Amino acid sequence: MTRHISRPAERVVTTCSELIGDTPLLELARTGSGSRLLLKLEQFNPTGSCKVRMAREMILAAERDGKLKPGGCIVEPTSGNTGTGLALAAIERGYKFTAVVDSHASRDKLRAMKAMGVDLVFIEGKGEGPSTVERRRVAGEIAKETGAFWPDQHHNPNNNNGYVGLAAELLRDLGTDVDYLVGAVGTGGTLCGTVRELRRLGSQVTSIGVEPTGSIIFGGRPGKYWQTGAGAPGGFTVGPNVDHALIDEGLTVGDIDAFTAARVVARRTGMLVGGTSGAGIHVALKRLALIEPNSTMVVLVCDAGEKYLDTIYDDEWLRERHLFDETAHRRLHRLFDAYRESIYLASRTAAAVGA
Repeated sequence: MTRHISRPAERVVTTCSELIGDTPLLELARTGSGSRLLLKLEQFNPTGSCKVRMAREMILAAERDGKLKPGGCIVEPTSGNTGTGLALAAIERGYKFTAVVDSHASRDKLRAMKAMGVDLVFIEGKGEGPSTVERRRVAGEIAKETGAFWPDQHHNPNNNNGYVGLAAELLRDLGTDVDYLVGAVGTGGTLCGTVRELRRLGSQVTSIGVEPTGSIIFGGRPGKYWQTGAGAPGGFTVGPNVDHALIDEGLTVGDIDAFTAARVVARRTGMLVGGTSGAGIHVALKRLALIEPNSTMVVLVCDAGEKYLDTIYDDEWLRERHLFDETAHRRLHRLFDAYRESIYLASRTAAAVGA
């Protein structure tokens, strides 16, 4: 007699892009009032970043619109995460990709693009900050001279459209609404695209955008900053993908607070996140005690901290730039402890009332 063994359906994909999405949620902190802070861990996407979502969408839309032909070329100025996302799309779909970069970008992001066969064109701007304006100028010249397709992530609406799935995942995995969504703002696509879709699906989410101190997106005074992948330097024209109507509150966070939060999260959880994610976590941890009881606050963790081991996770790198603050580290550890203590006190109070 032949026995038939029931086997689960095979779960094998044939391209890396099929692995995009369905990233996990991690509870980072909770209060005695029942509010919780969750991290949407986008570093579990291929290329280790949320930007692969929008990179794929921009390329697919360009193909649908006839702007990108088989065997064509792509050019984009990038600090790295959009670049690796576009590199993945180029590999799978048969395109050549040129990334216009500067030395402000994480060296590991640059190495990753190089490993994926990207042609890197280096631009050096003035000072130690990102040369965003110059990178855009050079990318435009390359596109004009060679006929390459320039997605232009700051102005391409399909950047924002790439986060439709992220919004659906949040509502599906939570089984309830997102009360507060916190995210770094650079091109605007990640936060604004997610918020727009959440609200289309009926969410009453309150959105909090975060940029580096020294960025001009929310109207602040321009200055130097070391956070990469978010913000806009002085002289840069902010694109329409930053939709202020979708951002309820815009805040700035300095490099010390952003990097301290990322480092403390690593020590408390073993999870390494990027510097701009640290900025969002800094804001959320400060705000968590002030929001309504039983609320859910989510921080969009845009990329992995392993890309910054020689910068924000390196004590000497921080000290050389006067960005290492032991007091800030101790202060944030105490805040985590205070949230844990508030849960203990709330349980004691509930037990006393019930006695």
